[in-house]
Amino acid sequence: MLVVERSDPKEPQAIALLRASHALMQSLFPPEDNSFLSIEELCAPNVHFYVARRGARVLGTGALAVKLGYGEIKSMFVDPNARGQGVADALLRALHDLARELELGDIKLETGNSLDAALRLYRRHGFTAYGPFGDYIANDSSIFMTKTL
Repeated sequence: MLVVERSDPKEPQAIALLRASHALMQSLFPPEDNSFLSIEELCAPNVHFYVARRGARVLGTGALAVKLGYGEIKSMFVDPNARGQGVADALLRALHDLARELELGDIKLETGNSLDAALRLYRRHGFTAYGPFGDYIANDSSIFMTKTL
């Protein structure tokens, strides 16, 4: 059974997945276009960090950073061996539910233009194209998306 729950980004299995995610982003995109949060930044009071686990094994991570009037999806990553099993869908639903509980107006995100599976996931969950938001600046690698709650 897949369980999605709030967790500590410094939990060893979460760290391993976050490091794998960061390494992938660094291999795909120029440094100036990488906007992932460090493990320390994921511990900030305004960031709600979640994991999806099956038994004791962490299969995926995701976070909701609460901003002024909206939430931002961060650190969505699924273990490559667990892809296609609904892990990302479950994480995204949990983050969406949290954003509703927090009475946020919108959920926004930035993702890489070559991350086809991520783009399909976000579109399937009702996200649409949007311009840069917050501190983001338009670049050749980023796709910005939003969903009104």
